[in-house]
Amino acid sequence: MTKIFLKNAYVLATFDDEGREISDGAVIIRDNVIEAVGPTAQLAPAALDADEVIDLSDHVLMPGMVNTHHHMYQSLTRVIPGGQNAELFDWLRTLYPMWARLTPGMITTSALTAMAELILSGCTTATDHLYIYPNGIRLDDEIQAAQEIGIRFHPTRGSMSMGESSGGLPPDRVVEREPDILKETQRLIETYHDPSPYSMLKIAVAPCSPFSVTQDLMRESASLARSYGVRLHTHLAETVGDVAYSKEKFGLEPAAYAEDVGWVGHDVWHAHCVCLSKGGIDLFARTGTGVAHCPSSNMRLASGIAPVRQMIDAGVKVGLGVDGSASNDSGHLLAEARLALLLQRVKDMPGNPAALTAREALRIATRGGAAALGYTEIGQLTPGMAADMVAFDLNQVGFAGALHDPLAALVFCASAQVNYSLINGRVIVREGHLTTVDLGPVLRLHNHYARQLSRGE
Repeated sequence: MTKIFLKNAYVLATFDDEGREISDGAVIIRDNVIEAVGPTAQLAPAALDADEVIDLSDHVLMPGMVNTHHHMYQSLTRVIPGGQNAELFDWLRTLYPMWARLTPGMITTSALTAMAELILSGCTTATDHLYIYPNGIRLDDEIQAAQEIGIRFHPTRGSMSMGESSGGLPPDRVVEREPDILKETQRLIETYHDPSPYSMLKIAVAPCSPFSVTQDLMRESASLARSYGVRLHTHLAETVGDVAYSKEKFGLEPAAYAEDVGWVGHDVWHAHCVCLSKGGIDLFARTGTGVAHCPSSNMRLASGIAPVRQMIDAGVKVGLGVDGSASNDSGHLLAEARLALLLQRVKDMPGNPAALTAREALRIATRGGAAALGYTEIGQLTPGMAADMVAFDLNQVGFAGALHDPLAALVFCASAQVNYSLINGRVIVREGHLTTVDLGPVLRLHNHYARQLSRGE
């Protein structure tokens, strides 16, 4: 058994039910579980036999953040000129032909890159929505990356079955047959899904969107997921155009459509929900349906501002997502918390400077994300929880003058990188550097693949 003692944290933010913040805080970890949390002086006697001691003087220590929506392969197609100034549907039409050339090696390398970026920004648990499978790609290619880098991973088996010839948005060459989708999804669940406490790998079922799959696939996917006890994920109500499509195609607004095909409940979370109506918010709150809020992507594509304040007040489970790196162009989860705070303050005019606080933004990024993904053992630093935590060094110019409230400074000031990250009791970042992968060769290969895609090679 391994015992780690983290001590002398300038402030330890537990994000427990009482919201305790402990000065000169400490944590004792035994193997992959938190054994004790409290002031350093109180815990020090019990930590004399620790295998490793990490001094976090001048650090903020907090739970690892949870990324609830991503498309990791898109890190290969950042800042593509034809998509820089496009709304969602035109942006997708620009990028689908490039994504049709993806290979298994590209998927593994882009996932490693995206996961590294997330981990260095304070994320310890991530989901991903891989929904395009040309050229022999499988979700296994991402799972390999997660196991190599050491992130807690909850990938979703996405899919597109309705191409342009059937009234969908994607080109026919990037869609799959629905029986094949369901068979492959079943294989992944049976091969990889681990429902045990402190699981490092779970699988979810995730048809891409109402405009790229049929109603039959939505219903059959929900049935498959529930027969195995796994979760469901898709895009919903992302743009005004998305809502118009739903009303024209199904005669229903998006939330009502989701309910019609069985996509509401405690085992479901939807991405974006920028245009979710009050009725949709009430439905999600009543049914326990979760939402992944992706502020950067929603701004980048001019989709709008999701009504997060109204969702939280109604009792909807809201987490944060960075979304795809071709619609965000970064994967910094702490930056998303900052933007979530700022956007809610200007959502309605006149603005409201108290619409979302710094601590609420961080709570969405931790407890909120855990709830949206159905985890009960992550998102807070309390005994018995998984040993997932991050520490930010306050001795940097971006925090100068802000040490009277260092926790709020994480959100209000320039978004920082972690100095330490522990995932499942393992030190994944030490003094700002990844310990599990050599990032240099990964980035060189990643940029090689990106050039191939951009040049049409």
